[in-house]
Amino acid sequence: MSKIVIGLAGQIASGKDTVADYVKEKYGGVTVSFSQPMRDILKRLYLPVDRAHLVKLTEILIANYGSDILSKTIATEIEKSDKQIFILPNIRRESDYAHLSSNPGFLLVGINTDAKIRYERLVKRSQNEDDKNKTWEQFQKDALLSTEVTIAPLIEKSKFQLDNNGSLEDLYKQVDDLLSNKL
Repeated sequence: MSKIVIGLAGQIASGKDTVADYVKEKYGGVTVSFSQPMRDILKRLYLPVDRAHLVKLTEILIANYGSDILSKTIATEIEKSDKQIFILPNIRRESDYAHLSSNPGFLLVGINTDAKIRYERLVKRSQNEDDKNKTWEQFQKDALLSTEVTIAPLIEKSKFQLDNNGSLEDLYKQVDDLLSNKL
């Protein structure tokens, strides 16, 4: 059986981590995050783990090592693993899955969520240091960052799309329906 690699493309606070956690818990998937290495580096350097620093570090890596550097790294990690199901909760550009899309078990999944709902979730969860006090205007400005403007086209081109404007149960049912055809 080929490995199943689920790449999730969605705007800020659209529910990518929620889907990843669900697949991990219910199906034994392994989450491989593009942002975790950036978070680790920022913490190690004692810099704020906020959106501005995450974007800057990503831009530095891409400028110096190529736009597919993280895709290469993650593809190698998946290839070496004995696990079968992987969830990549933050696909932001085509180059993020360049080295993964040749895998017959690769699925690009878009997540659609209303902007107001995403904003409320972002402030509530406070995943980054600057999220808790973020204004609506700042949230809208974040959508224009280099790491964000490439997401909408990915959602549009994804073969599978989830609607995350309803309840968790609705979202989980969509995920179950999607994976029932792949497992």
